Amino acid sequence: MKVTKEIFQVGGDRFSSPEDAAVYLLCFAGHAALIDAGCGYAQKRILSNIERCGVPLSAVEAILLTHCHFDHAGGAQSLKKALGCSLVAHELDSPYLENGDDEVTAAAWYGSAMMPVTPDRKLQGPRQTLSLGPRTLEAIHIPGHSPGSTAYLAESEGLRVLFGQDVHGPIHPSLRSNLRDYWNSLELLLTLEADVLCEGHYGVYRGKKAVADFIAGFLTGGRSR
Repeated sequence: MKVTKEIFQVGGDRFSSPEDAAVYLLCFAGHAALIDAGCGYAQKRILSNIERCGVPLSAVEAILLTHCHFDHAGGAQSLKKALGCSLVAHELDSPYLENGDDEVTAAAWYGSAMMPVTPDRKLQGPRQTLSLGPRTLEAIHIPGHSPGSTAYLAESEGLRVLFGQDVHGPIHPSLRSNLRDYWNSLELLLTLEADVLCEGHYGVYRGKKAVADFIAGFLTGGRSR
């Protein structure tokens, strides 16, 4: 699915496996990266979808994980190996990836096991800049859903495109979630004034108002409970 001429959805419920969260492909001047990796159940379909977007697999330089949960990161090890690319994740989620923690990654929720994987780059602090060819992305720490949850912000076709996977949560003790951090992160996302939101399970939202309404809906609903 085309989001912009440089951004596509190549994984997720209708694109790879029903268990997969959305997987997005960015390609700037021949330099490509994936946002998340799915569970790993339908890797061949994700690889095929990348090529169907006109992007050679050799162009994929990195997998940028939004967080450690199985539906987003379970396929990271095998996809990283297939593509020969690097893996990026926040340092606060990295231990659960490296240890293959089935509880904190929620792999047990899927009746599966998390394949241990070590990020090549561990993001630190509230914000970092990542290079992708001639362009840059901003990695923004948004803890709450998981300790190291991260959003990525890019510009394409003059639009601010936000990859805010799992804006909706959930918040659960076994995931090391923190409700106060989650609320604060939602408020931070609102300040970004994104034109497009690429969410992990709810699809793509276009227009500043639609994006803000979606994010604020979880903030307002959560605070009222």
